[in-house]
Amino acid sequence: MFPEHWIYLALMPSNPLFSNHLCGEQSPYLLQHAHNPVDWYPWGKDAFEKARAEDKPVLLSIGYSTCHWCHVMAHESFEDPDIAKLINGNFIAIKVDREERPDIDHIYMTATMAMTGQGGWPLTVFLTPQGDPFYGGTYFPPYPKWGSMGFIDLLRSIANAWTTQRDEILSSSLSITESLKKKVTGTFFEDGSSEETLLDQAFRQLRGQFDAANGGFGTAPKFPMGHNLSFLLRYYQHGESEALSMVEKTLTAMSEGGIWDHLGGGFHRYSTDQHWHVPHFEKMLYDQALLSMAYLEAYQATGEARFVQVARECLDYVLRDMTDKDGGFYSAQDADAPEGAGGHIKEGAFYVFSQAEILEALGKDSAEIFNYCYGVMPGGNATFDPHGEFTGKNILYLAHSPQEAATQFLKQKDEIQGILKVGQSKLLNARSKRPHPHKDTKVLCDWNGLMIASFSFAGRVLGEARYTQAALKAADFILTHMKAGDRLLHRWREGQAGISATLEDYAFFIYGLLGTYEASFQGKYLDEARLLADEMIELFGDEAGGFYMTAIDAEKLIMRPKEVYDGALPSGNSVAALALLKLHALTQKDLYLSKLQALFSCFSPMVARAPHAHCFLLSAMDWHLQGALEITFQGPENDGDIAQMLKVLYKHFIPSKTVKRVIHDEKAQAYICSRGTCRPPVEDPDVFENEILRKGRTL
Repeated sequence: MFPEHWIYLALMPSNPLFSNHLCGEQSPYLLQHAHNPVDWYPWGKDAFEKARAEDKPVLLSIGYSTCHWCHVMAHESFEDPDIAKLINGNFIAIKVDREERPDIDHIYMTATMAMTGQGGWPLTVFLTPQGDPFYGGTYFPPYPKWGSMGFIDLLRSIANAWTTQRDEILSSSLSITESLKKKVTGTFFEDGSSEETLLDQAFRQLRGQFDAANGGFGTAPKFPMGHNLSFLLRYYQHGESEALSMVEKTLTAMSEGGIWDHLGGGFHRYSTDQHWHVPHFEKMLYDQALLSMAYLEAYQATGEARFVQVARECLDYVLRDMTDKDGGFYSAQDADAPEGAGGHIKEGAFYVFSQAEILEALGKDSAEIFNYCYGVMPGGNATFDPHGEFTGKNILYLAHSPQEAATQFLKQKDEIQGILKVGQSKLLNARSKRPHPHKDTKVLCDWNGLMIASFSFAGRVLGEARYTQAALKAADFILTHMKAGDRLLHRWREGQAGISATLEDYAFFIYGLLGTYEASFQGKYLDEARLLADEMIELFGDEAGGFYMTAIDAEKLIMRPKEVYDGALPSGNSVAALALLKLHALTQKDLYLSKLQALFSCFSPMVARAPHAHCFLLSAMDWHLQGALEITFQGPENDGDIAQMLKVLYKHFIPSKTVKRVIHDEKAQAYICSRGTCRPPVEDPDVFENEILRKGRTL
């Protein structure tokens, strides 16, 4: 068996020729660069003091440990002694793990996108010794390629400009920094958009981008964006059946495509083509959280068992491969792995198969059926493969259904399904003997919050205690290992927790805690959520409305970010909005409602510019407009009628709800309230079902 940290072994030899200032760091990404010939520093005052003392610009490189193109640039440039000499002689080099320091990443990614119109990782930014950015980009090849400037030429050009055009650089950098600050605190135009109008506009924009033939939005690359699908499911509740059709088409296409791991479960990061066939193979924890939630919600909305199967396999992948023994969830798995023992490191090497490998593992008859169903071709099936990574290899995708295979091979559908299940098991076993992709074992508070919410939800929807227990164990892990006093910490790895928490850590974890409360009815989780929410308001709140990304006493950077855009992950402000809504419904504390209303007031004009880019926030707005359906169960602890009513409740898609439990020895009853008005208590599960489904929630 190959170790899953093989990439460390490759990049950290027993007798390294070089060592730099990253050697004592905890971040797997920084440790991958600890023995580069580049004299890397971690982010901190030492690096900037050295830059000021030596009058050198800063080369800031930001990435993460499972990033394919970060590995490519590291190998091509940062491991090259000549390029390292050029960097060391003219710059102070700083490495940042974007997952450890999302605040730094956000600032300089925003700056780079303002300068170039695009962003991504690795992020390459040049700064003054005071930290102001003046030039940025993403991946640079060492020499000109694909229309990109060569990194060597760029380094020489920047070094020369620092000497000959200093005044222009300083003026430009200050201008960029000022524009970033205005983005946070400046004025936004008002267009009179109401919250209802924003929901409608977001739907129309998503509909305009929808790929009716393949599912998803836009062309390529295609990202899963589970929270956008969850918004569409909420919009469907307003009577728009097309929103549901868009969700069903997208979820089906993704689960049939190569972006889904048909052997081990879990979703890859994105599809490089519009058909969901050729993925970028890294797996991120947050994608598993957001997508498993979307599939479970789609199951509630449609009753389609196929959505449950995908969600369950996604969650089981996380439990099997991405969970620490003490309960925390790991961050990511790499896209890259060696192609066999001592083989060349290639993207997707762990996941793809030649036809011959499948024949050897399954035998002729089973392989023929398996290959038909999963699109396996003799010369490989990755037709969209611009860099030739997958020549002769096959990316498994559902080319033909079991029913089509039954017709093709004159067998029963159940027999075909059995053959495929055995084939999957045999190939998974064969795959397990390969060198595994590197696993980033950081436990991040914010991403864990999303995953906790999904496991809590799965436990309720599927009635499976193991999912609820996974959520509770992860929540307890963070409460035990990732707090310093009353304050949350952002990162834990190998027994060490550290780094000040951001808004995302607080908002996402509060969101997860509220899920654990509703899944277990253990009051400690609601109490912790309330305490953390009060702390979030104190540390991150802005009197003008909304929340800053960093705490009031955090490290002073060139700006204090404040973001509401929902990208690959929802923003901290969007999740904070939903958490405040739930907390107000559960506690009736007016502070939460006032902060929520101020948040909406602050950001609504900004959201009006591109409603479809703020789908998680719009899901919270939808809840606010409808008002929470507040359900309180009262009665004996193990009452069968309450258990049945809970089962009925989670059979239906009712996202704008809160659930409480009061234990006493009297008759079991359910109280259903909305907007301050309650219906008479109900005792019968059938009556309860009729009540929660009453159209318009008229009380």
